[in-house]
Amino acid sequence: MSFYTSLSGLKAAQTDLGVVSNNVANVGSVGFKKSRAQFGDIIASSKTTPGNGTRLKGIEQQFSQGGFETSARELDLAISGNGFFVTRDALTGGNTKFTRNGAFKIDQERYLRDSNAGYVQVLPVNAQGNVTATGLSAARNLQLPLTSGTPRATTLMNLSVGLPSNADIPEDRAMYSGGYTFDRLDPNSYNQSTQTTVYDAAGNAIPATIYFVRTESTAAGDAQNSWDAYFFVGDEQASADSGSATPTPLRLEFDASGAITSPTSATAFSTVSPAAASAPLTISLDFGSASNQSTGTFTLASIEQDGLSTGKLDDISIGEDGLVTATFSNGETQALGKLIMANFSNPAGLKQRGDATWSVTGDSGPAQIGTAGEDGFGKIQSGALERANVDITEELVSLISAQRNFQANAKAIETANAMTQAIMNLRN
Repeated sequence: MSFYTSLSGLKAAQTDLGVVSNNVANVGSVGFKKSRAQFGDIIASSKTTPGNGTRLKGIEQQFSQGGFETSARELDLAISGNGFFVTRDALTGGNTKFTRNGAFKIDQERYLRDSNAGYVQVLPVNAQGNVTATGLSAARNLQLPLTSGTPRATTLMNLSVGLPSNADIPEDRAMYSGGYTFDRLDPNSYNQSTQTTVYDAAGNAIPATIYFVRTESTAAGDAQNSWDAYFFVGDEQASADSGSATPTPLRLEFDASGAITSPTSATAFSTVSPAAASAPLTISLDFGSASNQSTGTFTLASIEQDGLSTGKLDDISIGEDGLVTATFSNGETQALGKLIMANFSNPAGLKQRGDATWSVTGDSGPAQIGTAGEDGFGKIQSGALERANVDITEELVSLISAQRNFQANAKAIETANAMTQAIMNLRN
């Protein structure tokens, strides 16, 4: 009987060695959870006989928190506390799996996927980022949009400028008494210019430039202070007088204190069709009440326009609560969903699927679904990965212990064999 008792010890030590070896081998695996072999004694058949050895009761997973490794990737995520990310292994339907490995990536179809090509699951949210449906039945794959927003043609530009009161009348105007000729390609024919971007109905960006020309100055003996504003959209000049046969500038007038007196409201310019536009544009200019003429240099206090382009995806960010937010080139942001978090009454009962993924079993209980930061769920840290919860020093000690147990049981078998051999020799 001692042979079989020691043999059970050898098998137990061998299993323990395998478990510890697996822990050591996965010390560099992201999200890996170590295991521990659980053994129990085999009871004796009577009170007068010793036990019959040991048996493997099970290999129990240890779901303690692993350390964090910082990363420069926004899509590297770690869970601080309890919970698992939820993934599915097919685009539609598929098996639901759970993981602590947050090394996510975007595939060629812009889906967020884990390191095993599983589709990361999120809950739908409204524009404010609040969850609108809960539970695994509401889960969906996260796909990043390419663009955002509906394009809108510019119809109004609001600007506020400060024009210098000591500005000279352009040289061309002073030199040629026969008439003044403005030429936007000749810097001597205007005093200042400012440029911005407007948009057509398709969201195409078109440069818009306003050229300012000093026309009258009370300091030079004129009756008033005035400037002409020439408005160009792309390569075409818009006219402040839509009834004029030739484009005309907008006349800006200021009183002695420098306050603007004309125009007092938005001025509608004529429709223009620059070469880069998909459709004609009709834009109004409003210099407001803050535009003025004063000592000093030309200043552009503000310039705004009401057109919109279609924004292209620029960046994504993931908050502590798992909210995925996309930022677009036009300045818009869009909440895409909240990462689903799952927890279990008995995580040790989960079935290992490899690569730091697990699936539900009867022992684990059903998944409890929520979002990061809620009661029972940890927070998400972006730019970090959870390392394996393996303490290499502890595992080496366990490895030595398992090795000694194996040697001791082997020695017990050797001793039992020697005793049996001695008994056999008595017959001789």
